[in-house]
Amino acid sequence: MDAIWLTGAEWLAVLRIGLGLWWLESWRHKDKKSWFEGAGIAWAADVAAKHRWNAVRSGFEVVVAPRTRTMAYVVLYAELALGLGLVLGFLTPIALLGGLLLNALYFALMIHDWAEQGQNSMMALISLVALFGMSWQSWSVDSALGLF
Repeated sequence: MDAIWLTGAEWLAVLRIGLGLWWLESWRHKDKKSWFEGAGIAWAADVAAKHRWNAVRSGFEVVVAPRTRTMAYVVLYAELALGLGLVLGFLTPIALLGGLLLNALYFALMIHDWAEQGQNSMMALISLVALFGMSWQSWSVDSALGLF
């Protein structure tokens, strides 16, 4: 693979780190106090209640609604873990798959919101490229430890 300035593996690492920073920004910009008090899940519940797909409405009621506080922690700390894992390149394939899952869930919930579709589509695309390009080969804890 020919590339300008950096090697192909290093450009994939740049992509991975950029995606990690995107996840960290998603975590950083949330008002943690109101998030843990239920604001984020309440917003998602409102979106799910009006969703055009019955599977999303019923899935939210079964999985999320009975555990609003737990789910608030899961979502917030998943974003933090994904961001740190990708920036550091630690357990990178797992972080990329976890990010794909989270993007798919967000995408399904927000299917009617064009802005959210764009963001989650781009994050998912970057995750796929970083995963199949094995972006942990450069500038990563995984590479330093010989993982994967």
